[in-house]
Amino acid sequence: MKKIQMVDLVSQTQKIQSTITDSWNKILQTGAFIGGDEVNAFSKELETFLGNSSQVIPCANGTDALQIALMALDLKPGDEVITADFTFAATVEVIHLLGLTSVLVDVDPETFLMDPKRLEAAITDKTKAIIPVHLFGQCAPMEEILHIAKKHDLFVIEDTAQAIGAEYTFTDGSAKKAGTMGTIGTTSFFPSKNLGCFGDGGAIFTGDDKLAHIIRGIANHGMYQRYYHDVVGVNSRLDALQASVLRAKLPLLPEYNKARQEAARVYSEGLSGVKELKTPSFAANSTHVFHQYTLQVLNGKRDELQAFLASKDIPAMIYYPVALRKQKAYDTGNYNDAEFPVTDDLITKVISLPMHTELDSEQQNYIIDNIKAFFHENN
Repeated sequence: MKKIQMVDLVSQTQKIQSTITDSWNKILQTGAFIGGDEVNAFSKELETFLGNSSQVIPCANGTDALQIALMALDLKPGDEVITADFTFAATVEVIHLLGLTSVLVDVDPETFLMDPKRLEAAITDKTKAIIPVHLFGQCAPMEEILHIAKKHDLFVIEDTAQAIGAEYTFTDGSAKKAGTMGTIGTTSFFPSKNLGCFGDGGAIFTGDDKLAHIIRGIANHGMYQRYYHDVVGVNSRLDALQASVLRAKLPLLPEYNKARQEAARVYSEGLSGVKELKTPSFAANSTHVFHQYTLQVLNGKRDELQAFLASKDIPAMIYYPVALRKQKAYDTGNYNDAEFPVTDDLITKVISLPMHTELDSEQQNYIIDNIKAFFHENN
C-alpha cells in the first residue's frame, strides 16, 4: 500500500508534470516572471470558471487577498468586522493588522459555518462588514447572510480559501459559485488547497468594476500609473510560474472536487455504523467540495484516536484546537464563553482524516478498518 498522507501533492503533480514543465520552459526562455501572459490568461480563465461577471485580481496569497479586500472598502480604525470564531487565524489576523475591530460569533453545530442568528445579534452601529468563511469545502448560509447584510447596509467579504468550486443555490433557483455572492470574494492557492499552486498564491474576486479597479491598484503599491501612487497599497503579486501551475490545474478542478466527494462518500459509508462518530453534515443549498473531511468524536477519545491512528501510520489533524477568541493575539477580553457553546464543543471533538484527489480504496479501507478497530477495543 502506498504511504498515506494528509495531502498527496506529488502524485497529483505527476499527472500534469509535462504540461507544467513545458509552460515553465517557455517562461524561463522569456524571463517574464512577474505578470505577463500567464498571469493574465489565468485571470481570464478563472473569471470564466466563476461566472457571475466576476473580475479576478491575482495576488501573492490568501491572507493578502483578505487584507486587500478590507483595504479596498476604506474602513476606518475601530470599525467592526464580524467573522466566525471557528476558523483559521488569517481571517481575523487581517482585521487586526488594519486596526479594525474583530467581532467573533459562534457557528452552526451541524456544518461548522457562521450562524446567521448569532451574526445578526452581534451587529452594532460600528459594524461595517461580514466575513463568512466557507469552511472545509461548503458555502456558508449566504442567502441569510446577504439578507442581513442588505438590511444593515454591510459589506460581505467571502473567505473562499477552502471551497473554491463549491456552488450555492438560492431559493429562487439561481446558483452561484463560492466567492461570487458577496461584495468581494477571496481565495488562497496554497499547495494543499483544492486548487493549489507550487508555493503561495491567492486571488480576489468582485463583480463591481469600481472595486476591481481599486483592488488592482492596492495590490500594486497603490499605482494605477507607474510611479504615481494614488492610494496606500501593498506589494502582492502572483508570479508567472505559479500562474502556469494554476492554469494546468484549473480545467481539472471539477474532477479534483469530484474525487474528493467520492472519497468523502467512502468514508461516510464505511464509518456510518460507528456510534462514537458523527460524519460530516451537508449545508443546505450548498455543494461540498471537501477540502477537509472532518469527523466529530463523541465519546471524549478524540486525542486517543489521533494517537492510535499515528501508530498505524495514518495522519489525522485537528482543525482548530483553540478558538480564535482565546488566542493570545486576538483575545480582547470582551467575550462571554456562554455565547460560544458550539465552538467550544467542536474544538474538543473534531478530527480530520486524509483528504485529497489521490486517495485509493486500499488506503481508505485501511483507515476505516483501523478507526473501527480503535472504537471496538475501547468500548
